[in-house]
Amino acid sequence: MRPFADGALEPPCRSCLRRAWLVARLGGHIEVVWSTRRGNAGLLALDDQALIASLAGDRRDAVVAEYECFDDGAARSRCAASGVTALCRCDSRYPSQLEDLPDPPAVLHVRGDLARFERGLAADRVAIVGARRATEYGLQQARGLGRGLAAAGLTVVSGMALGVDAAAHVGALDAHGLTVAVLACGPEQAYPPSKRRLHMRIVEHGAVVSELPPGAPVRRWCFPARNRIIAALAQATVVVEAGERSGSLITAGQAADLGREVAAVPGLVTAPLAAGTNALIADGAQLVCGAHDVLELLFGAAALTLLPAGPDERVAGLEQDLRALLERVGGGHDTVAALASDGTSVEAVLAGLAQLELCGLVRRGPGGRYTATA
Repeated sequence: MRPFADGALEPPCRSCLRRAWLVARLGGHIEVVWSTRRGNAGLLALDDQALIASLAGDRRDAVVAEYECFDDGAARSRCAASGVTALCRCDSRYPSQLEDLPDPPAVLHVRGDLARFERGLAADRVAIVGARRATEYGLQQARGLGRGLAAAGLTVVSGMALGVDAAAHVGALDAHGLTVAVLACGPEQAYPPSKRRLHMRIVEHGAVVSELPPGAPVRRWCFPARNRIIAALAQATVVVEAGERSGSLITAGQAADLGREVAAVPGLVTAPLAAGTNALIADGAQLVCGAHDVLELLFGAAALTLLPAGPDERVAGLEQDLRALLERVGGGHDTVAALASDGTSVEAVLAGLAQLELCGLVRRGPGGRYTATA
């Protein structure tokens, strides 16, 4: 924010705060338009008067009266009471990347340390998005990407949804890196509620943001609207598991429209959750098998200098029999019986798997099946 002569920070302007209030106030109207499949992007690009004019007569009169009497002081107080900092478009700290959107949010409501949020925006940023009902493979890939990219100094951006989004945030936090969650409701709310603890971790170590003011409820149209912010903030968007009609594909499309890089993690051709990602790759998206691929996409040969010591070094330190066991797990021998089919005793296989688990190189999944970690 721009400081006054006495050193105080300039508050968000009335016009921008009123616009944020208006979008939230007309949330039900936008929802109706969205549900009729006319889309909401056109509405969000309208100015205040045109947006109000899209309402029916009686409702329009009521909103006009509230609009004219808007109390910006009360809006600032609600933000302060919720621990939210409001960055309006008139503020020098407002993310310039959002100006690439045809309908940039008037205010970005930030929950978390503002300096940490600014530091996250100053770094290179990668969005990791994908299926809510992700498989163990998808969750591992998302965590591995989040961890690797955060350890390399990049900021991980996602939507804190179930599945891939949450896993990407967790990976970044586990690497003690920066992560930004963009929500489809007020930033003080944990959505989904089951991710309340993750919300607290992100607020403490990163930032939670939303174009909607505190108290704004979740609506269906808010998710595609949220996705455009994710796509705009990031320099590259990586999709991890997505069906043919996944919302993650909307984010990827928005990123491409903005001239950002798009990448995807491949999956089994027979898996429904790989249909979207495999189609992206077929259409020209960068194929991603790990954080190094994303770094190479963004930085070319210089990517190798960004990678910290990782799994390769841990593998190199293993004894030969453990390396061989790990290779067999990676090759699809995912059960104890399959791993012992070469004549190795079951006891030796179990002991080896236990050591590999302690090293974080394999994970035991449902049905006693083992997979190599990302």
